[in-house]
Amino acid sequence: MVWEHVLLDKKDKIGTITLNRPERYNAFAGRMRQEILEALEDVCSDPDVRVIVITGAGKAFCTGGDVDEFVSGKTQALSPTASNERHTMCKVVLAINTVEKPVIAAVNGVAAGGGCNLALSCDIRVASEKARFGQVFTRRGAHPDWGGIYFLPRLVGYAKAAELIFLGEVIDAQEALRIGMVNRVVPHDELLSVTYDLARRMARNAPIPIAFAKRGLQNFYKMDLAQALDYEAYVLGVTLQSQDFIEGFKAFLEKREPVFKGL
Repeated sequence: MVWEHVLLDKKDKIGTITLNRPERYNAFAGRMRQEILEALEDVCSDPDVRVIVITGAGKAFCTGGDVDEFVSGKTQALSPTASNERHTMCKVVLAINTVEKPVIAAVNGVAAGGGCNLALSCDIRVASEKARFGQVFTRRGAHPDWGGIYFLPRLVGYAKAAELIFLGEVIDAQEALRIGMVNRVVPHDELLSVTYDLARRMARNAPIPIAFAKRGLQNFYKMDLAQALDYEAYVLGVTLQSQDFIEGFKAFLEKREPVFKGL
């Protein structure tokens, strides 16, 4: 498919979604949210894609909603495709979290507002040394969206999340790393190479246990120890019956890299 503000590339079992509105710092405008959702639905349903990367073109990752659209009242931020459906941005976040594949945000520049929370909704965040992060909503008279009040306190704790949201100030990549908002900070020119190295290493591993592990990790706040142990035992039973389980141990004995097929 061809979209106006989104690029999709697939290579080496990695699907890359690039927000492509660099002249406006990849701010959401027009059908851009819907285009992101459509690109996500494509890679989520593609069995050849095992890891998803989301990044931005140009100097920014994403600065959230387009200011001109908000001022004009023409924004589609709260425009669902039908009156009884969730807003598109909600569908994007849910797609990222329900897909049984790792999703990595490669944050190449400023990530503000909804753009910051889009990055937070991913499983892993790799940040360029030039990246900046801002929960700038209260400085604009708005409330966090794109799952910000859900993801931020889970990453940095309640008190720090409250500080970031109430102040609305922008922090740099090193501060984001210090408080646990991102997984790692790398030189700007190495951002994509580091991200794709991570993605390729994940893509080589068995997709069935990764899918179950992602589901378990997302629910760890809801489980006590006994429930977690029961979940692990159930999943282990499932994986023991898979062809990939046999392949993994066979490859270990034969001193070679396993070739997992997701079966």
